[in-house]
Amino acid sequence: MKKSKILMITGSLLLLGLFAFPLWNITLEAPQYPIPLGMEIYINKFADTNEFDIKNINLMNHYVGMQYIPESIPEFTIFPIVIGMMIVLGVVIGFIGKYKWFLFWFILMSVLGIAGMYDFYLWEYDYGHNLDPKAIMNFKNPDGSVMGFQPPLYGTKDILNFTAHSYPRAGAWFMFTGMFLTFVAFFIGKKEANN
Repeated sequence: MKKSKILMITGSLLLLGLFAFPLWNITLEAPQYPIPLGMEIYINKFADTNEFDIKNINLMNHYVGMQYIPESIPEFTIFPIVIGMMIVLGVVIGFIGKYKWFLFWFILMSVLGIAGMYDFYLWEYDYGHNLDPKAIMNFKNPDGSVMGFQPPLYGTKDILNFTAHSYPRAGAWFMFTGMFLTFVAFFIGKKEANN
């Protein structure tokens, strides 16, 4: 089997890591929590980093009027199906071996990844800004507007006395590595076709 085919199939199969490992993590550090609170985000669920973390985040957020982190969101049904279809499509394209299709798969997966990140940003924005006006505590910005509590999409951000961190986890690295391999497969496939 040609090297490009092997890379394309391997890269596609690496997306299976998304079903076993978290895609993203959000961690909240504060003086009152010696062990930071954390939430692991899988393609099909939210999970505690440490036992009861999500329950504690929900209790804390209740005071400022934030919504509870739900047990499920519609994306948790959609994402596994989409990723499963992309894995199957990638393996089929790999066996067919037309290198131009490798690039098509990579571009499609990139577009889906960007759409997924944008969807997550919108969820975070709503979660951090759609506050209950009757909440126990109301915080205002210096200009008098209601303070938002949106965690960062990527990176670190201070929110009152909390420092929020948002970074990829093992599932994301499986996906990035797989996508990189399919991108490399395109160039190797092109070289193989010209020889």
